[in-house]
Amino acid sequence: MRITPLDIQQKQFPMKFRGFDVDEVYSFLELIREELEELLHDNASLKEQINRADEQLKDYGRMESTLRETLMTTQQMVEDYKTNARKEADLIIKEAELKSENMLKEAQERVAKIHDDIVDLKGIRRHFKEEIKRLIESHQKMLEFDKEREGEDSGEI
Repeated sequence: MRITPLDIQQKQFPMKFRGFDVDEVYSFLELIREELEELLHDNASLKEQINRADEQLKDYGRMESTLRETLMTTQQMVEDYKTNARKEADLIIKEAELKSENMLKEAQERVAKIHDDIVDLKGIRRHFKEEIKRLIESHQKMLEFDKEREGEDSGEI
């Protein structure tokens, strides 16, 4: 059974001959009642503080859990970002390699075409020289023939 300050205040003691001083007993009971009331008030206050602290602890626990989840998510995002960046870098490198190979192939094809063109032009030049040489020789022969004819014609007159 719990004793309350009201129980102490309302407690009645029977009177006996040669008993305690009633005023002193009631005075002491009043003092006990006040102390008990203060203790009960402090106890209620402390229980309220404990409840608040428990709620705050639960809030901190939820925040910690949320922060852990956020940290894990962030770490996963960073890893995903790194992986994607590596893949993208590899893709860019491969594209650059392909492009450079294509450019090199095109340049080699151009060099081969230019070489073929040079060979063709040398052939044309050689053919042109031969044609000019034949033409010159033909004209020289005509000139010689004309000289011979002129010489024959001048000897006849």
